This record gives sequence, structure tokens and C-alpha cells, in this order.
Amino acid sequence: MKRFPLSLCGAALALACLAAPARAADIRIAHIYSKTGALEAYGKQTQTGLMMGLEYATGGSMMVKGRKIVVIEKDDQGKPDVGKSLLAQAYGDDKVDLAVGPTSSGVAIAMLPVAEEYKKVLLVEPAVADSITGSKWNRYVFRTGRNSSQDAIANAVALDKPGVSIATLAQDYAFGRDGVKAFAQALSGKGAKLVHEEYLPTGTSDFTAGAQRLIDALKNQPGRKVIFVIWSGAGNPFKIADLDLKRHGIEIASGGNILPAMAAYKQFPGMQGATYYYYGIPKNPANQWLVTEHYKKFKTPPDFFTAGGMTAGIALVEALKKAADTSSEKLIQAMEGMAFETPKGKMVFRKEDHQALQSMFHFQIKADPALAWGVPELVRELKIEDIKVPVRNKL
Repeated sequence: MKRFPLSLCGAALALACLAAPARAADIRIAHIYSKTGALEAYGKQTQTGLMMGLEYATGGSMMVKGRKIVVIEKDDQGKPDVGKSLLAQAYGDDKVDLAVGPTSSGVAIAMLPVAEEYKKVLLVEPAVADSITGSKWNRYVFRTGRNSSQDAIANAVALDKPGVSIATLAQDYAFGRDGVKAFAQALSGKGAKLVHEEYLPTGTSDFTAGAQRLIDALKNQPGRKVIFVIWSGAGNPFKIADLDLKRHGIEIASGGNILPAMAAYKQFPGMQGATYYYYGIPKNPANQWLVTEHYKKFKTPPDFFTAGGMTAGIALVEALKKAADTSSEKLIQAMEGMAFETPKGKMVFRKEDHQALQSMFHFQIKADPALAWGVPELVRELKIEDIKVPVRNKL
């Protein structure tokens, strides 16, 4: 048996190593969302949509520029302190290139300073509060989800008519308060007036006392009277209809929501509002793919936050393709002003505040016996140029 000098073995091994191409490092993305907690249903839809968006945008390869995309999931439980800690862990210990999430606006606000501290991009989806891309914003924050102003302006189109008196019912935290503030500002002086704001705890199950205050504020108003509901997660604020609002000539209105929540809408045929997404409304290749693939995988249509998650996935892939590398500065440079196609149609990250400008959909509810939820039929697509979203980050 021949023996070869160790030096020759080492040289041969070195040559073999040089001959083998170096494997590119994975692109590591943290998704921090409510796997559990009050917004669990929203969070799970977002996660499903995110993975479908990455699949769609990469043509099924889950690769960008020869690098594999790895998604690390973390459960913030809907708790701001937990979300803040998990984002620091993702940036610091897990060495992620960027992060997506969270579900709750309160959690998002707690996470924003962490992105600035670590100088890493945070793509917010689907938290809604205006302050995320407003007073609490920093340059590392982008958002694909709609904000409270986009919701509010779109819903004002449906409700702001001469002689209309409106009272709002919302949750007492950032999502609800920012939503009402934006809605009040969006009422454009066509004649509608806001006469009362009612805020209730997020876990409210008995709406009787709040409903009575709403009725008292509206019942003696002249003309059309509307309670506009801004609500997310647990609890069914539409129970207030059981208090015989019709006796006082009071209507209920609301924006879009997930399909289980819109089961309550079925009892209000003709109700108008505006929605971020309903699977039957947009007509474009991305939405067609989403609807088809979702039915294949889950035997159900994609929901409100599934589309949002897919949008985030598409935006990430487009940014990674466009950027020279995964450094934060290169990603920011690529994303500012970036246009991309989503299940809703075209979106654009506004340079000033990194908010994704996007269409909203003015709807009217139809009760379809074949479906468990009230169907939002399109009245009008409100395009980017139709929704003048204020820049609120004081830049």
C-alpha cells in the first residue's frame, strides 16, 4: 500500500475545495406575528400568504440570485414586549437580513425602535395604525399593509354625504384610535358630521352599554344616522343590531374584514363601506394565481390577510432582486419608490414614509344564499390617485 506525504494530501484537499463553488449564504427573514392571541386568525392568514407570495415571486424556487430564502417564524402572542424582544433576538442572535410583521399595531409600535437600533429593515404587514408610518416611523420601516388613513379615506367616500350623522365604535388601542382619528379627518365637508366616538376594550363581549351611548348620541339627529364600526379580532360588535337600531332609524356600516367576521354582514344587505381586499374583486394575474392555488391547497378562497401576506412576500422578492445585496442601505435604496404587482394590483412604496400606496374597494353588501358571509360587491375601485393619503411622519 502506497503512502502519500501529508503535504500532498493537504494540497489535494485544498485544490478540491477551490474547485467546488462556494455556497451562497441563505437569505434569512424573520416573520414575527400573532401565532396565538386575540389576532391569531389574522396572523395565520398572513403567514400562509407570505409563503405563497415567496413561492409566486420566485417561480417556486424559493431562491433569489442563487441564494435560498429561509423564513424563521416567531410568535409575539399579540404582546408588545414580546414582539420587541423577539425582533431584537431575530436581528441580533438569528442574524436575519430583514423582518416582516407584526399583526397587532400595538406590537408594531413597540418594534419600530428595534429596527432603528439594529439598522435593519422591518416590513410591516398587516398592522394598520397611522403612527407606524407616521409619528413613530423611522427610515428602516416599510409597510405593505394599508394604513388607517387609507381605510378611513376609502370609507369616507361611501359615507360622507349631506345630512349624514355618524358615530364611531372602535377598540381602545392604537388601531381603533388611529382609525377614528383618520376617519374624522377624511370626512371632507360634503355634509356628514361625526357626533360621537365610542371606544371599548379589545376583549369586549357585552356591547350593551356602549351601544346605548351610541343610540343616545344619534337618535335625535336629523337625516340619515350611521354607526361606523372599526373593529378587529375577537368580539362581535354587530350584536348592537339586536338593540333594535331600526326603531331609531340607525344604520350600521363598516369596512372589510375576514370572511368569518363578514358572516355578520349578511344581515345588512345594502350596507356600504370600503375594503382592502375581497378575493372576488381584483382581476389580475397575481390574484388569479392566489385564488386558484389557495383553493387547491386549502379548499377555500384566500382571505383578507392572506392577500396581505402574499403582497409582503412579493415585495420582499422584488426588493431582493433589485438590490445589489442584502445590506439595509441597499435594500432601502431599492425599495424607496419601488412599484410592484400584487393580488390587489399595483402598489408603490412612497419615498417620504415608505407606505405602500394602493387601491381600495368601495363595496355594497349582497346576501348570497350559497355563501356564509355577506358578499362585498364592487361599487368602485378607488385607485392610488383617488386616495390622497397624508404624509404623517413629520419629514
